[in-house]
Amino acid sequence: MKIIPAKKEHAAEIGAAVVMAITPELVLESFNHHGVDHSVEEYVELFSRLAAREDSQYSYLNALVALDEDKVIGVIVGYDGAKLAMLRQAFIDMAAQDYGIVFDKPFADETEPGEFYLDTLAVKPEARGRGIGRALLSAMVDRAHKEAGKPAGLLVDKKNDRARRLYEAVGFIPVGDRLFIGELMTHMQHPKSDM
Repeated sequence: MKIIPAKKEHAAEIGAAVVMAITPELVLESFNHHGVDHSVEEYVELFSRLAAREDSQYSYLNALVALDEDKVIGVIVGYDGAKLAMLRQAFIDMAAQDYGIVFDKPFADETEPGEFYLDTLAVKPEARGRGIGRALLSAMVDRAHKEAGKPAGLLVDKKNDRARRLYEAVGFIPVGDRLFIGELMTHMQHPKSDM
């Protein structure tokens, strides 16, 4: 297994990872709330197109992929929290263009300017239990510290004890709570170290 910066050709795997990380149920619920009723596959395609762009929070430029014999088995997406509003605009524009969704109120920010946000972490089910998630997290935390000079931050579902234990094992600590798509999540950060 090796971890490399994602390429544009990995956009479909990144799109699938975003939906897997958010969960298909929450993706469907979020879009249905706005009167849009499509299949999970159509939303994977939407996030895949966002991943193929260079100006999106889900851009391949913001992602690392874990490869096993050149097959993507895991994805992590992270970016400077100070750029969230600019990066999120691609999603807002695409939702309006493709689905006619006009967001009538601003999103609650899942990150802040003082952190490097780990937006998505997903490992294919058949590859779980091999340390891939941990390796991806460590690689992106390293990127956060070296490239942005900021602590890495993420949100974890309060009911997802397994993910929380993984994040704690890598060095993340709880720093509060945040809303994400109407769900209260635990906000965790990996303190910035002198690297």
